[in-house]
Amino acid sequence: MNNKTSKNLSTNSLTPPNIIQILRPQQWLKNAFVFLPLFFSGQLLHVELLWQCIVAFFAFSFVASAIYCLNDICDVEMDKLHPEKSHRPIASGAVSKHMAYLLMIACVTISITLLFAFSGTAKFALMALIGFYFGMNVAYCLKIKHIAIVDVLVIAIGFVLRVVVGGVATGIELSEWIVIMTFLLALFLAFAKRRDDVVLYESTGVSLRANTARYNLDFLNQVMTIISTITIVAYIMYTLSPAVIARFGSKYVYGTAIFVLIGIIRYLQLTIVDSKSGNPTKVLIRDRFLQCCIAGWILSFLLIIYVL
Repeated sequence: MNNKTSKNLSTNSLTPPNIIQILRPQQWLKNAFVFLPLFFSGQLLHVELLWQCIVAFFAFSFVASAIYCLNDICDVEMDKLHPEKSHRPIASGAVSKHMAYLLMIACVTISITLLFAFSGTAKFALMALIGFYFGMNVAYCLKIKHIAIVDVLVIAIGFVLRVVVGGVATGIELSEWIVIMTFLLALFLAFAKRRDDVVLYESTGVSLRANTARYNLDFLNQVMTIISTITIVAYIMYTLSPAVIARFGSKYVYGTAIFVLIGIIRYLQLTIVDSKSGNPTKVLIRDRFLQCCIAGWILSFLLIIYVL
């Protein structure tokens, strides 16, 4: 066997590092939205409900990883032009498209198995919701991601679906506030990500999507300003709502708004000043300021819901 053949066999394989890089388990952090209904219901310590949420979380996460496989397959040619994405296993040639498809099928199979085995009476409803998410994102990878504005709407709807899955898994009815706030926050982050694509295009000439020409920095800066303003105002209205105050049994819910306000301002700084919004999960993992804002927000609600 010659060296070239040996090299091809060794690189075109699903080694653990390649699998991790394709499945992107670090992105599963986004799926923590599944736990929001349980957290805000005050039943986070309810073992059975928590277990159902954990099952839904992993079922959703494996389907999300299947979508990452498809996304890398569809974007392989454009990823080769990107300074960072060119190192992804499929774009670099370390993993073939055929193997990526097999990995995608394996992820979907694991998700279905988890739901069938552990999700109880809600299994079929969860399958329908997660199946809808899968189908929507297949369409996103194949076509919708190239349609300006519609692409970010699909991303935002995906986050709302995460919250809905958490509600269905636990049998907890969702409030209109949690749906609205999730949608607005996800929309804000999605537009910030598109801004990063435009910055890359203007600095290198590399266009990651056909719709990049339909965005520019002035437009995205204005959209992000509008959405961030609406998000902050909506959150303050949420904290001052009589129904919310009655549900939590505390008039101090408004105090959590400070963490939301500072967190959004910090993300705007990272996006507009530092141009670091291309990967929201990576930003969250690395930025201590944002981590402190989120930790403060969670701790304040823990005190309000579970202690005071």
